[in-house]
Amino acid sequence: MTTLTTALAASLLAAALCAPARALDKPPVNAGPYVPSPKSVVSDMLTLAEVGPNDFVIDLGSGDGRIVLTAAKVFGARGFGVDIDEKLVREANEAARNEGVADQVKFTTQDLFKTDISQATVLTMYLLPHTVNMLKEKLLRELKPGTKIISHDYSLADWKEEKSIHMDLEDKVAISGVTTTLIWLYRVPARIAGAWRVRLPAQLSRDAVRMELATFRTTLLKGKARIRGRDVIIDGGSIQGNRVSFQLHTDAGSYEFTGTVKDGAMQGIVEGGGVKSAWSAAPAQ
Repeated sequence: MTTLTTALAASLLAAALCAPARALDKPPVNAGPYVPSPKSVVSDMLTLAEVGPNDFVIDLGSGDGRIVLTAAKVFGARGFGVDIDEKLVREANEAARNEGVADQVKFTTQDLFKTDISQATVLTMYLLPHTVNMLKEKLLRELKPGTKIISHDYSLADWKEEKSIHMDLEDKVAISGVTTTLIWLYRVPARIAGAWRVRLPAQLSRDAVRMELATFRTTLLKGKARIRGRDVIIDGGSIQGNRVSFQLHTDAGSYEFTGTVKDGAMQGIVEGGGVKSAWSAAPAQ
């Protein structure tokens, strides 16, 4: 088996050269050499994602199927894995039958860039960094807000992780030449960038307020609001799935907003300046 370190440069180049092929509907893109996650890391990945019987786990580049198989056998989840190596896919499906979880999971030979991932409540991957970041737009486009993404070793550039684990494992030496092991947990954010018409407590404004929000690092939030003829700053914000929080700063003090996004609207609680009250927002016309 080719190690990740020795194959890294060649694989990155191969992935880059293969990118235009997807647009021309050519054969599946080879996202890099097959390198399995150590079994202890598989368990840690699924534990960090709090996988359970209600989850549907999709593994991109599933290899021998160990992540999805463990999700089914140990955590009671359902799901599927995709890989372009037909031999590995056959072995994974055979393992599912032998281990009694073929009714919960399946594996298919497929290009991971073309795979429909919209069913996932948890998506896992152990892919080269170039491949991981080629997937960013697909993850945002196809996954529902709140979906958990677990990446082994390689982070999503410009995404703010929800949690991460850094540990040293001797099992990784044979794979990468070092013991360093990283697990990254992300949560797909609701899309709330843009203009909103906001109802605030009367102490802040009796009239509806226009609020403009912008995202950065995918899950972080900033912006401004127009209150009583003046622009006030919004910062310290984050989006975790359908949960949103931010701070609004006025001359009278700062206010903490928390809330949820549902059906294209937001609502929640604002606290500050002796105020604890409801707020709500709808897209501005």
